[in-house]
Amino acid sequence: MAHRGCSLALVFIIMWLLIKAKIDECRRGDVTVKPSRVILLGSTVNISCTLKPRQGCLNDSRHNKLILYKFDRRINFHHGHSLNSQVTGLPLGTTLFVCKLACINSDEIQICGAEILVGVVPEQPQNLSCIQKGEQGTVACTWDRGRDTHLYTQYTLQLSGPKNLTWQKQCKDHYCDYLDFGINLTPESPESNFTAKVTAVNSLGSSSSFPSTFTFLDIVRPLPPWDIRINFQKASVSRCTLYWRDEGLVLLNRLRYRPSNSRLWNMVNVTKAKGRHDLLYLKPFTEYEFQISSKLHLCKGSWSDWSESLRAQTPEEEPTGMLDVWYMKRHIDYSRQQISLFWKNLSISEARGKILHYEVTLQELTGGKAVTQNITGHTSWSTVIPRTGSWTVAVSAANSKGSSLPTRINITNLCGAGLLAPRQVSANSEGKDGIRVIWQPPRKAPSAVQEYVVEWRELHPKGDTRVPLNWLRSPPSNVSALISENVKPYICYEIHVYALSGYQGGCSSTLGNSKHEAPRSGPHINAITEEKGSVLISWNSIPVQEQMGCLLHYRIYWKERDSNSQPQFCEIPYRVSQNSHPINSLQPRVTYVLWMTALTAAGESSQGNEREICLQGEDTAALGQAPDRLAHS
Repeated sequence: MAHRGCSLALVFIIMWLLIKAKIDECRRGDVTVKPSRVILLGSTVNISCTLKPRQGCLNDSRHNKLILYKFDRRINFHHGHSLNSQVTGLPLGTTLFVCKLACINSDEIQICGAEILVGVVPEQPQNLSCIQKGEQGTVACTWDRGRDTHLYTQYTLQLSGPKNLTWQKQCKDHYCDYLDFGINLTPESPESNFTAKVTAVNSLGSSSSFPSTFTFLDIVRPLPPWDIRINFQKASVSRCTLYWRDEGLVLLNRLRYRPSNSRLWNMVNVTKAKGRHDLLYLKPFTEYEFQISSKLHLCKGSWSDWSESLRAQTPEEEPTGMLDVWYMKRHIDYSRQQISLFWKNLSISEARGKILHYEVTLQELTGGKAVTQNITGHTSWSTVIPRTGSWTVAVSAANSKGSSLPTRINITNLCGAGLLAPRQVSANSEGKDGIRVIWQPPRKAPSAVQEYVVEWRELHPKGDTRVPLNWLRSPPSNVSALISENVKPYICYEIHVYALSGYQGGCSSTLGNSKHEAPRSGPHINAITEEKGSVLISWNSIPVQEQMGCLLHYRIYWKERDSNSQPQFCEIPYRVSQNSHPINSLQPRVTYVLWMTALTAAGESSQGNEREICLQGEDTAALGQAPDRLAHS
């Protein structure tokens, strides 16, 4: 397509050149335009077409038919040796008129033509300003031309200086609004005045800008500073010096800097800095972006462009703040217990460097000596200790410059004080992926509560301790908390609310999810046994990914085989560890079909597998022998 477009353009240009060549020849006649072929917009022109002697039709001059075309559109005609036409309303730009002769039984013959240029007088150039980039640069000026004249327009830029010196530069570009004199102003007389003026001229008139007067200090814009570097003395963020190079006459600098992840700049103005400045209050272990600009005079002139950015990371400092530590206990046997510690990462502003490891100290209070000291790179740690005695743990974070203050917690029975247990704990979905946990203070000791801790982890039937533990702390005045971190939709969470008071704690728990649907499948019955006239149904738990939230109930359905009656069912509250339930209402020597479903707050699952059973009284040989049948939705 591009090649085809270029070919058409070339053909058009060739044809236009051929027409113009014929117009220029005008061998058969002339076309005259009055008052001029260049006119002001809105003017009227008279166009005359006259045949030269013996250039008309051969048979009879009365058959001469002169036709005037505007581009390719016929606008007037006349029989004879001449034609006159008055034309108005011509648009800006160039309009082509062609005069042709039409004779009987022959093609039209081109006589002559004329181009009429319609334009306007140049507007007064505005906003003339001049600048010299750098002490060794040259003076260049820019201006606003105003509206397009649509005519050939010449711009002349003139600069006058001391001692009657004058420089002049011209441009004949149709869109000229910039000229460079190619001369350099020197600081020998920084207060000497220079005056610039630009004049626009075309065939309809001329216009000049207001003169612009300035001094060396007004128009010289320094080059941006270069060779920027930073130095941290003794690898300390509090001893930071920024260095750079400038042109010799620079008096004033401005510095701006920001953390690389920020959009807001910190600004500093300095006078007579001589290429260095001490920076204060930088954050440790943070990548910063630095830029510098320069100026020759406090009041005159303009700032240089900003320098290229320097990016540098500040040194580390000793961590501040303290770790948020939590723990859980698990009994192993009558004499031992496992303590699992968890802690959250320090924030970037608290870590103030790369955390290399964590230091854990476990101490038995009655003995008064450190029992275990450990260094780990993880955010959790477990150990086994006796179930007797009072224990305390201290955890701190370390980087290359030092360690944070240790967080100390007492290992206690978090649920040992029943009077401290929060009441009426409930959990409801809130927002996009949040869970709102609500509770009531302990009835008998609300003022003793020092803080609440809300803990949540994914519910797993087998109580897998490797499931990540999450927690948040809440002041004693709060009776609700929003869980919004590390929460997945359609997953059931086991939620504990702990009320802590010194060395004591009380707890209550509930289940919650941020989103729920009906379970995708029902429980799978794996065994049916008869026990003293009742039937014990055993099943496999629904896979976690198919539960679609917190299960509330199981239902066991049964009906006589081949019966069209509605099935009976019993509803069992969901408990994590439960996988069997007895049924007492089946009649002996009757064949029943049994199946199970599960329910969340959103609805009931499809049924699980079907099993047949026929009670044989004391003979249980037939129980559970029928093969499973496919579950029906």
